[in-house]
Amino acid sequence: MKKLITGSKLSKLSMVFMCAALIAACGNTSEGQTVEATTATTTEQSAAVAVDGQQVSMKLSDLVTFDEDDQATDWSTENPVLITLNGTNASIEGSGAEAKDGSVTITAAGTYVLSGKLSEGQVVVDVQDEGNVRLVLNGVDIHDSDSAPIYIKEAKNAMITLQEGTENVVTDGKIYVLADASTDEPNAAIFSKSDLTINGTGKLSVLANYNNGITSKDDLKIIEGTIDVQAADDGILGRDMVAVADGNITIVSAGDGIKATNDTDAAKGFVAIAGGTFDVKAGADGIQAATSVLIDGGTYTMVTGGGNQNGEVKVEERGQGGPWGGDTAQSSTDTEIETEVTESQSAKGVKATGNIVFNNGTFTIDSADDAIHSNGSVVVSGGELGIASGDDGLHAGTSLTISGGKVDITKSYEGIEGSVITISGGETHVVASDDGTNAAGGTNNLLNITGGYLTVNSLGDGLDANGSLSMSGGTVVVSGPTGSGNGTLDYDGTFEMTGGTLAAAGSSGMAQAPSDTSSQFSILMSFPQTQKAGTLVHLEDSEGNNIMTFAPAKDYQTVVISSPDLKMDGSYILYSGGTSTGSEVSGYYADGEYSGGTKVTEFEITKSVTWLNESGVTTEVSNNFGPGGGGGGGGRAKGVRPDGGVRPDGVMPDGVTPDGAAPDAVDPDGV
Repeated sequence: MKKLITGSKLSKLSMVFMCAALIAACGNTSEGQTVEATTATTTEQSAAVAVDGQQVSMKLSDLVTFDEDDQATDWSTENPVLITLNGTNASIEGSGAEAKDGSVTITAAGTYVLSGKLSEGQVVVDVQDEGNVRLVLNGVDIHDSDSAPIYIKEAKNAMITLQEGTENVVTDGKIYVLADASTDEPNAAIFSKSDLTINGTGKLSVLANYNNGITSKDDLKIIEGTIDVQAADDGILGRDMVAVADGNITIVSAGDGIKATNDTDAAKGFVAIAGGTFDVKAGADGIQAATSVLIDGGTYTMVTGGGNQNGEVKVEERGQGGPWGGDTAQSSTDTEIETEVTESQSAKGVKATGNIVFNNGTFTIDSADDAIHSNGSVVVSGGELGIASGDDGLHAGTSLTISGGKVDITKSYEGIEGSVITISGGETHVVASDDGTNAAGGTNNLLNITGGYLTVNSLGDGLDANGSLSMSGGTVVVSGPTGSGNGTLDYDGTFEMTGGTLAAAGSSGMAQAPSDTSSQFSILMSFPQTQKAGTLVHLEDSEGNNIMTFAPAKDYQTVVISSPDLKMDGSYILYSGGTSTGSEVSGYYADGEYSGGTKVTEFEITKSVTWLNESGVTTEVSNNFGPGGGGGGGGRAKGVRPDGGVRPDGVMPDGVTPDGAAPDAVDPDGV
């Protein structure tokens, strides 16, 4: 008795996992673990972990071998069986297959060349001796209204070759009739219970009205070809892996676009892509893996969940995480370490329970949820990521490393989030409606910048760490926030500034500077009034040598500058306004001549952090006020802003105002 179900929605791969060196890539990591599967106990250990994280690398050859059978497309010398489909029947030249009741059943290993149209029926592969079967689609149109048009039920390995110059169409119906109540298979228009390889340069169009488009219950490899999938649920799915060498792939799916599902074996359940062109419009995740995702190349255009405009609307809340009570402005998904998320709740661009590694490739992602989301580590060592997200741009449950490539986040809630964030190279631009970067979610959170170029334009905190900041190289340009409830720099521990160039401008209410134990000198300038966005800040030494020219992208009242060119006992002049002839990147002028500005103040550097206002050097402030204070290291006055104002609500962390009055003694203007 058949069961009526309404649909809702090569050869065996050689795999080499380098588990000893790639622990993070070979299994799930829990919150608080590092990429080396150790738990950091100090800031110094966290920094070492972040550096080690840059060395975590995967190449497609580490995971997958595309052997000769996978790549073979010439069938003319293989003594093929020729199958001509003609409406509701088929003619067969050769042995190993039979046509009956409108369907073709293949029972012997070999090569089978199919052509013609099957208007109501299916091609079934049922080879009990587990031999290899190759199906050559040589211009076919196969439709089955109540089951999988191509059903590989049993074979050692199965290969589908798309004959050069041909167009092949596979469609199913919305309702499948299954064998009995104990099974839900097949559930895809092309369904294989064996390893499946698709090769050849022809075209394959799959219209899956019942459930999935192309599914393998083992390994699924795509070598090349033009593949167009429209699916009621997932587009392309492999249980043990999905590996793509090349091809032109278009997917429109109500569920996930590309998906690997084996979550019981750490060496399986991954997606690995070497190249190709991908256009994915998914109702759920664009690429999802039960373990890891590896991208070695390719060009990707992804829209998930209808795009960033469908992202969850979030409202900032103040909590215990940072200065003055911290920043915990989050929805229920903001700092999640996902263990089980329904597809209706997840509309991420690229998602993995394990790790995600980008070695190369060009991505344009428009996602309703996080654009890149890993419960483990995210590593960007090359390629280009263009992101517009309804939630986070890049989110890692443990470590997040950018060592190369270009990341351009044009819209996000939080731009970059992870427990240990390391930026050592590449070019990264972040626009965020909350925090630009946020080191959070672990036990020892750290934002560590050793190189590269980072710009942040944020409404929330610019550089935020629910732990410590560290900078030893690179260039960082921060614009924002404009509201007094957030800070351009926001850290709970220390901010050790030992190298690199920092230009950061924003509001004054939560202003912090690097720690006064830093070996590189810094200044924090507080202006008496808010300066308009685009108004240049120019710092030069007493001999007229340029130290920095910077045009903040947002209105600002404080500016933090740190540069290797600042020297002990040096004399400097700070200007406002004017123009520069230099080349500009996100407001930072690395060269050119400055002119036309107004001198704001002149000063000398006699300590690690110099606090300034229009009158010159101000009295050194203490920041021993609890979370966010930097351990007494040049962070922020206790309840007092560098310009002499008070905390936005007028209340210090211990519950009194700076003048000792009760908490209700708040300035009527709220400053």
